[in-house]
Amino acid sequence: MAKIYTEKDANFDIIKNKKIAILGYGSQGRAWALNLRDSGLNVTVGLEREGNSWNQAKKDGFNPVHTEEAVKNADIVIFLVPDMVQRYVYREKVQPYLKDGMDLVFAHGFNIHYKLIEPPNNVDVYMIAPKGPGPTVREYFVHGGGVPALVAVQQNYSGKAMEKALAIAKGIGATRPGVIETTFKEETETDLIGEQTDLVGGITELMRTAFNTLVEMGYQPEVAYFETINEMKMIVDIIHDKGFYGMLKAVSDTAKYGGITVGKYVINEDVKKRVREAAEKVRSGKFAEEWIEEYNRGSPIVKQAMEEVQNSLEEKIGNELRDMIERGKPKS
Repeated sequence: MAKIYTEKDANFDIIKNKKIAILGYGSQGRAWALNLRDSGLNVTVGLEREGNSWNQAKKDGFNPVHTEEAVKNADIVIFLVPDMVQRYVYREKVQPYLKDGMDLVFAHGFNIHYKLIEPPNNVDVYMIAPKGPGPTVREYFVHGGGVPALVAVQQNYSGKAMEKALAIAKGIGATRPGVIETTFKEETETDLIGEQTDLVGGITELMRTAFNTLVEMGYQPEVAYFETINEMKMIVDIIHDKGFYGMLKAVSDTAKYGGITVGKYVINEDVKKRVREAAEKVRSGKFAEEWIEEYNRGSPIVKQAMEEVQNSLEEKIGNELRDMIERGKPKS
């Protein structure tokens, strides 16, 4: 069973006098910076340029500085810029200013696990990976809660890396519900496999396929959209709150029987085989190689796919129906 740490396991004393540099002020960067500051810690925001993020940081009461300046004065450097930017930021703006005993902190293990960043031996390297988007990390914290997180230590030069990781986790609110100990390898690979086979890839293609099948059979696209795409949120919300068994108890007997019998027909052994193949591609490092090559070419596959989705019938219908859906939401 996994080891889970909570508030009683974390203490700010080990980092209370440390200077923390947050690199990036996007979704996670803003949440972490605000939460750590509200926890009484010494936070500086380091940014590449004086753009929208810079202005937002100033609006939030920070005095942002350029990345190099933030790193030069830091004891703990937290990477919250996009995955594929991190290696550039590390090589150009962090590595030249590393000092003995500094900490390098990540919210995702991609760059360390696939060796895009290879830190020297005289620094601590650890990770706190919240299991939710930045705005949720902030919202839950403000209301006295927290988003659960994964925590891992890759390099323990000081002998106290886990203690510091738990202190940072406490600072963003993650120890309130609990943090699960893992490794950079496990976090990276499970995150990518989940995104590809289920959360972003599998479920999206399943919804789109079901929608287009109904349209091709002659059903109105508006009706098809509600039945195959819009209701997905309601089903997932029930699963989130009550589990799969709770969801099955909540739907009609007809839905139970149809779902139980046809679901296994659609998601058959061939699909399971391809899910495993995709997972092995992540584990072998082949996916990372492909993604790095794609990114270096300017992401043509991603851009083409985004354009196709944007121009699809299901997206057009969804855009038209969202106003109707919005009107039906209860007023707060």
